[in-house]
Amino acid sequence: MEIEPAHFKASSHGAAPTLILAPLRGYTDAVFRNAFCRHFSGFHRAVAPFVPTVSGPKVRPGLLADLLPDDNRLLSVTPQIIGKTAEDFLLVARALADCGYDQVNWNLGCPFPMVMKKGRGCGLLPHPEKIDAFLERVHAADGLRVSVKLRLGRVDPDEIFDVLPVLNRYPLSEIVLHPRTAGQMYGGRPDWVRFSAAAAEAAHPVVYNGDINTVGDFQRVSHRFSGIGRWMIGRGVLVDPFLPSAIGGAPPPKNERVERFRAFHDDLVEGYRRRLSGPGHLLDRMKGFWKYFGIGFASGRRAAKQIHRCRQMGRYQTLAEAFFDSGPAWTGLPDGACIDEKII
Repeated sequence: MEIEPAHFKASSHGAAPTLILAPLRGYTDAVFRNAFCRHFSGFHRAVAPFVPTVSGPKVRPGLLADLLPDDNRLLSVTPQIIGKTAEDFLLVARALADCGYDQVNWNLGCPFPMVMKKGRGCGLLPHPEKIDAFLERVHAADGLRVSVKLRLGRVDPDEIFDVLPVLNRYPLSEIVLHPRTAGQMYGGRPDWVRFSAAAAEAAHPVVYNGDINTVGDFQRVSHRFSGIGRWMIGRGVLVDPFLPSAIGGAPPPKNERVERFRAFHDDLVEGYRRRLSGPGHLLDRMKGFWKYFGIGFASGRRAAKQIHRCRQMGRYQTLAEAFFDSGPAWTGLPDGACIDEKII
């Protein structure tokens, strides 16, 4: 079923798009955000990977380590909280307010089964009455601004139309909507028909989230949804960190990209070396990044496979240096291609 490009209530026609870094757990933390800002550009703000709620009298400092103000000065950040109990949510939100944050995002979009079984993330989408009770309690607290990140549903994509009337009753700052169900995870076709209908029904600004991996992807969705002015980019920037600036019309010269990527990579390694406990954790973290890094280079997948098999950080360092010294060709992601994380 095809639809004409939608024009929503708060059209941003003619305005520059607002680009938001997605909360990818294990990837887009403060180390990544700061390294990105030192070497690339294009993002206006970020939503941080989620902090889980806790039950108890106070929040332990380590839970908020990624959100300390001194480590988050290069890019405006909105903390994200995942949980199902309003009181526990407020405990974490107040601790974040003490750090200087005036807004938080509630995660209703996590599709992983172990999260949903606990009634968190997408596990709440079939229960609009629970979402209503949660938001009623949270918005009774003074001075707390809340946005929501969610999907069309847990299994049924029409669940969004039972949830939206609830969301519309509260003064949310924005709704970040991914046009898939939890059951689809990150595969299958995005449901642009239901996204369009949901965005038209929403009383708040809507952020489009999902499948913006190339400039062509952005051009297609921004043409279809011309009233949307806010766009969230996730895995696409792990493959191609030049993507946000290219969308904004200011990509760096092609002959600078490999060296700039290498400097970014080395910055990441050093940042995680300081943050993580020991070379084993550092190696695991960098292996995770190469699932994506390898896609953007002509010979990158072969390098990623070699890195995936290495067992020592010293060997990793040797392989990474040899790869960059070889003068690899930067290709980025071909327009229309899907991101395939499998390297073995």
